[in-house]
Amino acid sequence: MGEVKHLCLVKFKEGVVVEDVLKGMTDLVAQMDMVKSFEWGQDVLNQEMLTQGFTHVFSLTFASADDLTSYMGHEKHAAFAATFMAALEKVVVIDFPVVIAKPPPSA
Repeated sequence: MGEVKHLCLVKFKEGVVVEDVLKGMTDLVAQMDMVKSFEWGQDVLNQEMLTQGFTHVFSLTFASADDLTSYMGHEKHAAFAATFMAALEKVVVIDFPVVIAKPPPSA
């Protein structure tokens, strides 16, 4: 199957210190060898009708579905997930195989 993405769209609860959550997530993935890459971002266009209130996205890449399963079942992930979920007003999560439609340009 190849690479798999774990994508989370989130809206944080009022009063949450987002920087603390980002640091926790960055610290977590740094300890997890099965995470191939981690990216995050914040919405820049503020189109409420399209974003439905979601403000941030977290994207983790894994070499395989087995690596994703290993990550999801890891005790460090479970511990962080409890804190992470408590900071969220709402979340959508989707896991999918990567299909490259346009590869990045060669360096």
